[in-house]
Amino acid sequence: MAAEQAEQALVEQWRDILALHARTQCALDRALHGHGLCASDFEVLDVLAGCRTAARGGSSYRVQEVSERVHLSQSALSRLIARLEKEGLVERCMCPEDRRGVRVVLTPKGRARHAEVLPVQRAVLARMLDDD
Repeated sequence: MAAEQAEQALVEQWRDILALHARTQCALDRALHGHGLCASDFEVLDVLAGCRTAARGGSSYRVQEVSERVHLSQSALSRLIARLEKEGLVERCMCPEDRRGVRVVLTPKGRARHAEVLPVQRAVLARMLDDD
């Protein structure tokens, strides 16, 4: 009986986490929509903005490294990066250490959009993740 209750509590805790994630994702999408971004777009820009590896005069990550940080499938991330590239927010370039690899770098326009939207995204996170 106690094991069943503990298991049920664990499942309820997991479902609460999923519900919080879904509510937060929706709130982020609504807040960022006016800036031409969705939550996943911003996550990619945020990851790239935090990169400190010098490559071709800027900071870049391999696509695989971005994928590990934003928790998207490789194909979903590739489509997202293509869209951000079309908007002039990121650029793709060949990886100098492995010509089969592709690096993604934030453009000046992407860096400016990230800086503009960062306070909006952080405010939504603070509101949604506040424990009170």
